[in-house]
Amino acid sequence: MSRLFPSLVLCTLPFFGLMTLPSCSGNHETHEHHDHDHEGHDHEHEDHDHEHDSHTEIKDHGAEASHDHHDDIVMSPADAARFGVKAEAAVKDPFSEVVKVFGNVLPAATDRTVVSATTSGIVRLAPGMEAGKAVKAGEGIASISAANISGGDANRTAKATLDAAKRELDRVTPLLKDGLITKKEYNEALQAYEEAKSSYSPGAASGRASSSIAGVVSELLVKDGEYVEAGQPIASVARSQRLTLRALLPAKNVDLLPRITTANFRPSHSTGASISLAERGGKLLSSSASASDNTPGYVAVYFTFDNHGDVVPGTPAEVYLIGSERQGVISVPVTSVSEQQGENFVYVKLDDHAYAKRPVTLGHNDGRRVEIIDGLAEGDSVVSVGTTFVRLAETSTVVPEGHSHSH
Repeated sequence: MSRLFPSLVLCTLPFFGLMTLPSCSGNHETHEHHDHDHEGHDHEHEDHDHEHDSHTEIKDHGAEASHDHHDDIVMSPADAARFGVKAEAAVKDPFSEVVKVFGNVLPAATDRTVVSATTSGIVRLAPGMEAGKAVKAGEGIASISAANISGGDANRTAKATLDAAKRELDRVTPLLKDGLITKKEYNEALQAYEEAKSSYSPGAASGRASSSIAGVVSELLVKDGEYVEAGQPIASVARSQRLTLRALLPAKNVDLLPRITTANFRPSHSTGASISLAERGGKLLSSSASASDNTPGYVAVYFTFDNHGDVVPGTPAEVYLIGSERQGVISVPVTSVSEQQGENFVYVKLDDHAYAKRPVTLGHNDGRRVEIIDGLAEGDSVVSVGTTFVRLAETSTVVPEGHSHSH
């Protein structure tokens, strides 16, 4: 093909090197000029490659210099404010030794009453009556009816007996004054009236069982529609002002007992921060190994505290028993920690737009704050509120206007 189209080959080859040519000619002089130009082009291309290599080295060096910002999480100040993201400085403060145990909330012994059936019959719970319901003093818990019960209503029979005894007493009283009957006959009528009166219960007549105190229904002891005997317990009501926290300390941690001062706890129905007994007028009642309530392998520790209406007696709870203090411990709010695939992380605010994800090693947890053994330095600005939103921003590719990770 080169014999047939020599000029085409000469015109085509330089195209990839010089991109443009003034002309193509078949004479030898022009061909020599072309070769010379091509050699010059090779030198220029070589110089260009050299410059490109140098530029690449500089660029790589710059990329290496900005590598620290490559994994930054970007969130604009406006978005941080909108989602409530807040950060606080990590400082070294006193932190107490903590043991997390199981426990439950009990009504105080002096603040509890039992509501009993006033008569025998079928119990009907008041509308909406359930464990956890707040009731007032005198409020009805249930009604009891003996209608359609074999044997009838014993209290109704007692009422009839009372009415008859009252009529007889009323009849003989004036006769005694007129001397028409003896004192013995009068006393017999009076005794019959008193006995009938003691057998009759006005409360049973109404069939109403009510609470004698204001508080919270801690337990319902019967089901709606169930038959009950007179005097049978129907419900337990506890005052909501003061409650008892019972914590079960494993026997292996019994050495902590002399150092226990207070506790934090989280009721099973709560998903928020734990409750501090120190902020609820909490008082340690017992922390002696002899205080065991026959729970094998555990020692019961009791506290009393003020209820603000957010804790229901009988509720299970996670309890953080707090012992002696240690100084110079870095800790963060439990809300700062994000657990991902079995590892723990916090987010450190680098500037108004950038956050960094830091792996951390956790220590003790008192239910409100958690000790950071490794991964943070004093002074680091750690996200304490809105951690979830910063975590979501990890997967976002949106970069706020005016901010870039290219440095």
